[in-house]
Amino acid sequence: MVLEKMDGNDSNEKDRKILAEANIFFTNLQKLFNWGRARSFWPLNYGSNCCPIEMMASGLARFDIARFGYEVFRSCPRQADLLVVAGPVTIKLRPVLERLWAQMPEPKWVVALGNCACSGGPFKDGYSIYPGADSILPVDVYIPGCPPRPEAFFYGLLELKKKVEQTDYSRYDEWKKAKKLAKKEDKEVRKRREKEEERL
Repeated sequence: MVLEKMDGNDSNEKDRKILAEANIFFTNLQKLFNWGRARSFWPLNYGSNCCPIEMMASGLARFDIARFGYEVFRSCPRQADLLVVAGPVTIKLRPVLERLWAQMPEPKWVVALGNCACSGGPFKDGYSIYPGADSILPVDVYIPGCPPRPEAFFYGLLELKKKVEQTDYSRYDEWKKAKKLAKKEDKEVRKRREKEEERL
């Protein structure tokens, strides 16, 4: 944690230096919580095709994701706070992915791992592939590569760490509002399709 500059007085500066030498720091609760959140992500397993292999390799002794504190991969969404979307997102997997996202507790984050999760990759012209995970979920960090190396995965997690330390988490309420609007639009589209099918 870093001491903030209050007003720039010399006396305050001296006091902060003395306190810092004695390992005493002043901060607020939001920054303290963010400090803890940023250093203990619990990722949720999700992946298809080749990108999850590199994600699994990041836990091996050669790369050792444990040195960052992110090694606790969860298989239950209620115990995870980071969704790593590794590989392409298909139309059939969209409801499953949305359900997993909905079951995760707040605050939560999304990392798009690999070209398929970032932009659809080589499958983007397919009829059953979404053009990236951001068409379904609010992605926080994009990690390109086909597949990305574990080092790139670590770099993306460290960038997410920086983002978490500086966020106030008010954007989730905005995202929920946008999600409700999207659901209403989906219902309207379904009704139109049903009407068109009835006409045929």
